[in-house]
Amino acid sequence: MPLNRRDLLRSAAVAGALGAVWPLSAKLSPAQALEAAQALGASYDPAPFTLGVASGDPLQHSVSLWTRLAPEPLADEQPLPDAVPVRWVVATDRELRRKVAGGTVAATAAQGHSVHVDVHGLEPGRRYYYAFSALGRTSRLGRTRTAPARHVDRVRFATANCQHFAHGYYTALRGIAHEDVDFVIHLGDYIYENGNYSGTVRDHEGPEVLDLVSYRRRHALYKGDPDLRAAHAAHPWYLTWDNHEVQGYYDGRDDAAFLARRDAAYQAWYEHMPHRMVGSDPVPHQQIHRRRNWGDLLDLTVLDLRQYRNRADRADSTILGAEQRDWLLDQARSARGWHCWANSIMLSKLDNPGGDYYYDMQWDGYRAERTEVLSELHGLGVEDFVVVTGDWHSAFVDDIRPDFDNPDSPVIGTEFTAHSVTSDSYGPEWNAERGPEIGRINPHLQYFEGDRYGYDVHEVTARRWTTEMRVITDRRDPAARVTTLTRFHVDRGRVGAYEDKRTATSPAQYRRSPAADRP
Repeated sequence: MPLNRRDLLRSAAVAGALGAVWPLSAKLSPAQALEAAQALGASYDPAPFTLGVASGDPLQHSVSLWTRLAPEPLADEQPLPDAVPVRWVVATDRELRRKVAGGTVAATAAQGHSVHVDVHGLEPGRRYYYAFSALGRTSRLGRTRTAPARHVDRVRFATANCQHFAHGYYTALRGIAHEDVDFVIHLGDYIYENGNYSGTVRDHEGPEVLDLVSYRRRHALYKGDPDLRAAHAAHPWYLTWDNHEVQGYYDGRDDAAFLARRDAAYQAWYEHMPHRMVGSDPVPHQQIHRRRNWGDLLDLTVLDLRQYRNRADRADSTILGAEQRDWLLDQARSARGWHCWANSIMLSKLDNPGGDYYYDMQWDGYRAERTEVLSELHGLGVEDFVVVTGDWHSAFVDDIRPDFDNPDSPVIGTEFTAHSVTSDSYGPEWNAERGPEIGRINPHLQYFEGDRYGYDVHEVTARRWTTEMRVITDRRDPAARVTTLTRFHVDRGRVGAYEDKRTATSPAQYRRSPAADRP
């Protein structure tokens, strides 16, 4: 295997030569930055659509389309006029001959020459194709799908999270691009803003990202991974965010420097995502939380666990904010079908062997609100409740209880936490030692596996929810294979997940049950 980008960056950091190989180094010209990115496995679509195309937030009659004009993707400024007309077209065939919608919009410098088109008048439950044209060039072809309106027999979707560019290749996203799924949910840490802290080689990414130009360049570098662009072009995405879209562990900060940085990060995120705008002002703030139905089968609730939180471990600690909490419970009152939360950080309690919990940035730092919300959910009689989660860089399967500190509290649902796409896990030694320990002290934990990287595929029918953990053979290898590690089921009308007998002997650091006990 040739030297991969993870080892190349680590070696350069150790040698004090990171500025020569890190594409976003201030020392490099745009041409040099592009050459450095290519050495790390990046490539770009033909200009000006170098960052590809994407679709997102599908509704029954609508979908949001995205692209961004970036002839020099890693430059501080793009060599473009202040406004560039961009044509778009949506059709039912790959050749774009059976056109159903189209128009022209302006890509402006104020929004990074990004394009967001909210297409209306589409038919429910149908596949469409789309493309953009500008400056005499046409983008790659994108494929999308609208949500169905009525009865649905099956829905399949993938979840992904935590894709640190410096930690490996996005082979997992190539797997998602080739999956037969209706949509993708990205659960956060789409980029990593952190830098080379204190001169160490921790992250191998040079200076920390602080302003709008730097955030734009960071997003553009990540979009240079061809597998990420392929996954966007293949399926519509629902999106939420976690902490690294802005800055590491921030909770309730309100100093001027941080607020300016946050606004820049939010704007750059919007400029690079197929996100449907809520309201008339697209930047810097966006409403991320939303409810989406996939016919009568799936109620999907996308949460925003960053924008409205305050500090953890206080009497008034809230991770949701009062408005989102009220909205969330209101949505639950009208739930039908499977009720699913897209949740960026672990909902379930995770105590550590030292007698405390691991992170207050998770729901564990907001225990009173968690108990209140889950107890009310249980009181409402919500059934068939499943939570899909990212952030931990390892796979967990947990029983959800309204009160995790009460052993008599009933199981009301299941949480599936997925492996990361590339971001470092704790490592084999930590996993082997701590896996059995966290299983012992967290009786609601069913399964833990932390040595692998990948994504989850969820197949939902009226009878059963099935989650398959897809893993890659080696994140250092851009040609790595994708395999299925294990498979869990949740039966409709019966709480609790169980592992499929055919995969129950796969590697893991902890299992509560050695094999499935249901047919």
